[in-house]
Amino acid sequence: MAKKAKEKSEEKQEPAPVPRLQTMYVKEIVPHLAEKLGRQNRHSIPKLEKIVVSMGVGSAIADKKHIEEATSALAEITGQKPVRCKAKKSIAAFRLREGLDVGAKVTLRRARMYEFLDRLISLALPRVRDFRGLNPDAFDGKGNYSLGLTEQLVFPELNPDKYLRVQGMNITICSSSDSNDESRELLRSFGMPFRRDGDAT
Repeated sequence: MAKKAKEKSEEKQEPAPVPRLQTMYVKEIVPHLAEKLGRQNRHSIPKLEKIVVSMGVGSAIADKKHIEEATSALAEITGQKPVRCKAKKSIAAFRLREGLDVGAKVTLRRARMYEFLDRLISLALPRVRDFRGLNPDAFDGKGNYSLGLTEQLVFPELNPDKYLRVQGMNITICSSSDSNDESRELLRSFGMPFRRDGDAT
């Protein structure tokens, strides 16, 4: 009986829906980039590889609750358990001891990566105060893009009554291309709101 019940429950489980941006990449962005870059081999088209979301919590030196709050917020934002980052060396002037938790990070790949990027573009960035577009030149020379957010509450899934302390974060988007220009075009195709030339800074 138990075996039959298990088989029925497995039959009822439907595969998870494909993220909107993942479908968009396959159907729209790949043909667009192939034409723009003059590529026929689809495997040479730039693609997203991972997104790293990290929070530095220097205040955790004085209060360990801060690292707990940051870890909890990061888990809610990304839907994945964060990894805590420890201090690599002791610095007496900052009361920092080697091995102390001073931050947390999450590395997103595949479906969760696309879901996070979708929420970042469509929900979080429009909620940033006085937002005038992202810096289109914040690439590292190897096709990876980084941006910083000053507060975590731009993500609507966080309850402002629970997270009272402002906590910033850094987001790094890594692509398969070593070219800044190709990666910029890839992110722009996803709808990343880069600042245009002549826009206010």
